[in-house]
Amino acid sequence: MDKIEVGEVFTISDETDEDQEVEVLARVTLENRDYVAVSFLEDLQEDSESDIDIFFLKIDDDGELSAIESDEEFDNVSEAFDQILEED
Repeated sequence: MDKIEVGEVFTISDETDEDQEVEVLARVTLENRDYVAVSFLEDLQEDSESDIDIFFLKIDDDGELSAIESDEEFDNVSEAFDQILEED
């Protein structure tokens, strides 16, 4: 997979193997590892005041996306994205 950029839209499979389109909202590098924050494109396109779900994914060495597996890693990534999103 090529380098994933903010604003890029791509398809992932959810836990029920249903394809979902997501958009990259932010990207961050921590400890030489890249992460992206994504949200479902359908939720982003809705004209609604409700909150949207944001998911954090790790970009593996081969450029593939994978879930963050440890609570500590998730907390660190979440904090980094919180700082980025507060700046915007």
